[in-house]
Amino acid sequence: MRIAVYPGTFDPVTNGHIDLVERGLKLFDKLIVGIGVNIAKKPLFTVEERLDMLRQTAGVDGRVEITTFSGLLVDFALEKDACAILRGLRAVSDFDYELQLALMNRKLSRKIETVFLMTGFRWIFISSTIVKEAARFGADLSDLVPPVVAERLKEKFLI
Repeated sequence: MRIAVYPGTFDPVTNGHIDLVERGLKLFDKLIVGIGVNIAKKPLFTVEERLDMLRQTAGVDGRVEITTFSGLLVDFALEKDACAILRGLRAVSDFDYELQLALMNRKLSRKIETVFLMTGFRWIFISSTIVKEAARFGADLSDLVPPVVAERLKEKFLI
């Protein structure tokens, strides 16, 4: 079985993330979506809220496992018997950072490959950060995030 880990903060999950999950399932038998717990970041949503939103959106396919992890991503991937780490690229600016991570992960374990997928063209401009900023000012995000996420954003910003 070919297993890949798709890591991220997912604060919140966007349609771009969902697109990557769906496309990743065409390449792998199982996809483990791992919410990285990073104490240095100040997320809008709690880990539990992000787990719930991911389970309601990306987790509807039985081949997707939604979980959390802390520590080194490559250690998490090895623990999950993954052969690959799935990463999305939106623009050339993403590539430099992602390449550094991939090379470090490769140094730490030659058992894990990093697979990059270009974000679907219709989602190439969105990020969780941009979505949160637009939500803060009441923008209609119905075509950028799953309905449950749009609703939770409204609740957070009391819109």
